[in-house]
Amino acid sequence: MSHCMVFVTCGSETEARDLASKIVHRKLAACVQMNPVVSVFTWDGRVQTETETRLVIKTRTSLYPELESFILAHHNYEVPQILQVPIENGLPAFLDWMDQTTGK
Repeated sequence: MSHCMVFVTCGSETEARDLASKIVHRKLAACVQMNPVVSVFTWDGRVQTETETRLVIKTRTSLYPELESFILAHHNYEVPQILQVPIENGLPAFLDWMDQTTGK
């Protein structure tokens, strides 16, 4: 199977925890890690600096379309960061665990 990581930012740790829990509960990911970040970006024509919480979502590539739709339906940003990065290699036992804990 093919695997990937999906990076998403949330406006608060509370929002991030809620979204991460829902994603794992629905078996759209094997694991979601969270960490605080400071983002500098242009929005509405001006440069802004915000503290956010980044989610690193570990999942199977085949689940990405469903995961993206789920995030869009449950995220409060107008245009959330949703970036998929393929996993080219990994510890086979960990990748097997990902397969066993995700999907239908």
